Amino acid sequence: MEETGREAVATAVQRVAGMLQRPDQLDKVEQYRRREARKKASVEARLKAAIQSQLDGVRTGLSQLHNALSDVKDIQRSLVDVNKDWRQSINTIENLKGVKDAVVQHSQLAAAVENLKSIFSVPEIVRETQDLIERGELLKAHRNLRDLECSRDDLMYEQYRMDSKNTHDMNLIHIYFGEIQKLSEELAKQLWMVIERSLLTVRRDPTLLVSVVRIIEREEKIDKRMLDRKKQTGFIPPGRPKKWKENMFDILERTVSTRIEGTQADTRESDKMWLVCHLEIIRKYVLDDLQVAKNLMEERFPPQYDIFKKLLNMYHQALSMRMQELASEDLEANEIVTFLTWVLSTYKSEEMMGNLELAPEVDVNCLTPLISQTAVDQLLSKYMSTLTSNIIGWLRKALETDRKDWIKETEPEADQDGYYQTTLPAIVFQMFEQNLQVAAQISEDLKMKVLLLCLQQMNSFLTRYREEAQFYKEEHLKNRQYPQCYVQYMIAVINNCQTFKDSIISLKRKYLKNEMEEGMPSSHANMDMTLDITAKEGCSSLLDEVFMDLEPHLNELMTKKWLMGSNAVGTICVTVEDYFNDFARIKKPYKKIMTLEAHRRVVVEYIRAIMLKRISFKNAEERKEGAEKMIKEAEQFRFLFKKLAAGSGEDTEGLCDIIVAIAEVIKLTDPSLLFLEVSTLVSKYPDIRDDHISALLTVRGDASRDMKQTIIETLEQGANQPNPNYVPIFKEITVPTLSVPKLLK
Repeated sequence: MEETGREAVATAVQRVAGMLQRPDQLDKVEQYRRREARKKASVEARLKAAIQSQLDGVRTGLSQLHNALSDVKDIQRSLVDVNKDWRQSINTIENLKGVKDAVVQHSQLAAAVENLKSIFSVPEIVRETQDLIERGELLKAHRNLRDLECSRDDLMYEQYRMDSKNTHDMNLIHIYFGEIQKLSEELAKQLWMVIERSLLTVRRDPTLLVSVVRIIEREEKIDKRMLDRKKQTGFIPPGRPKKWKENMFDILERTVSTRIEGTQADTRESDKMWLVCHLEIIRKYVLDDLQVAKNLMEERFPPQYDIFKKLLNMYHQALSMRMQELASEDLEANEIVTFLTWVLSTYKSEEMMGNLELAPEVDVNCLTPLISQTAVDQLLSKYMSTLTSNIIGWLRKALETDRKDWIKETEPEADQDGYYQTTLPAIVFQMFEQNLQVAAQISEDLKMKVLLLCLQQMNSFLTRYREEAQFYKEEHLKNRQYPQCYVQYMIAVINNCQTFKDSIISLKRKYLKNEMEEGMPSSHANMDMTLDITAKEGCSSLLDEVFMDLEPHLNELMTKKWLMGSNAVGTICVTVEDYFNDFARIKKPYKKIMTLEAHRRVVVEYIRAIMLKRISFKNAEERKEGAEKMIKEAEQFRFLFKKLAAGSGEDTEGLCDIIVAIAEVIKLTDPSLLFLEVSTLVSKYPDIRDDHISALLTVRGDASRDMKQTIIETLEQGANQPNPNYVPIFKEITVPTLSVPKLLK
């Protein structure tokens, strides 16, 4: 208590210190005292109320305990009295044993008297019941049967109670009522016939179905009653329990299985579409049956039978067994697609189990798979294997057909923009689209596998396409007159490359998710490279065709004939422009490449003509004339390729500037400035070699051997770093060297 008091004092001191931190707060001491007094009074009042409440509870509890003690004592006294009375009555019960036996005998005799009339009328009731069964009056027949069974069972039960070991009398009763079992079996047959046709009966004669269900339900109750009596007495009549409810569901299950199995009308040999027909009939039958079961049968059966759910499970199990049988057969590729589409998609769609009329009782998410995932995987593996072979065959056949078109004497078709093309890309990607659409109906995973397969086979196909284009060129070079439309079909091949690229992008965009594209095999990225190479080789083949026609005119360049006024460059320009009228049918990306390449090759051939040293100018006048002709022809080339490249946005000036720069070296009149001019040329075009400089000085015709050597050595000492943006051109040009026979000559 002292410690508690000290803690209270310390707390109070702390609170007072908190209140009186400033001198001006001393004026409020009386106000603080009154406030604390009010708080104290409030706390004391609450404390008194709580203690009073606790005391009232304790008082009530003590009172209840006192009452309970009094009740226990009263019960104890009553139990003593009961025990005393029970001990006194034991002798009295033993004296009443004779009365008990008389009661049992009286009960048996009463049962016999009660059933006496029924016993004598058994043969007549049996005949009447048989007639009722034959006439289809099943409820009346069952009523008679139940009365007969009740009489038999009561007699046998009384006999069992009187002498359970007396089998002779029991057999005698059983034989006398022997026809009852036959009647029961006959009635059961009629019931099962109605149950087998229940889906039809419920529409035509629902009353009959209701009667059958009522009979089965009554028998179930009798079975239950007999089983309960067996637990108490050990006796059960013959033929019990009948289990007609269980038999009814067995009959329904067999009926459903038979109905599913009986839907196959054709075989593969008689109809290629046998599986489609079979599955469609199953779909229609099952949907119709379940709609009837939900809308008509459910209200004709007791709720506890849960008939719709039971039938749903039966149909599901029967379908599962049938689908497993079909899955084990040797299905073809198109049949696998049909089968898996039905099993994985159609079955749970609105066309069948997901139908709105079956909701909400049928939850497709709760239905187990019709076939195992292992079976699905095996079918998909077989399908992918077959599809791989088919795609390879289709692509090979498509390429062979396209290859035959290349040798036709008529030009290829043009698209809406006038670009030449063949049907190959459309055929290939139409085939891919069809297979992908089919795969998408089965599963997203299969769609991805088919897409990967298509792209993989496309990669291999494009390599064969490139090889065929090369072979096409080689065959043409053997006889340039054949095929007649070589240029046009080579243009179509080039355009097909662009179409293939666009189609591949479209295919990926349509069927491939963005996050999955990053995980694609690198071979798919190589397709663009293969197509670009094929197109560039095609462009190169066409340019080879051009330059084979230009060869005689290129050979005239930098010769005496050229200097005397040959129009070789004019002819070259006209020929190139004429070819490019056909090349206008090439799609823009590759036409642009082709224009640049043609420009580059013309300039290279022109410079090569210079480096071949076909002419050596004799004097300044010839050098001036030749240089001016070169500058003029460079302008002709510039004008030509500017015209051909119109709209492409490409710079066509740089290549022709090389010819002008070389012309300036040749045109130079002051030999002392030759080194400066050559060094300027080398700084602009760093891939120019010593033999190029030597050949150029040889063409000038006024540079001695020592001068050449001096210029070359000086340039080697001050070699410039090449411009990273410069595209080498001189490295393709070789300068011929004099052989020993030529030197001797």
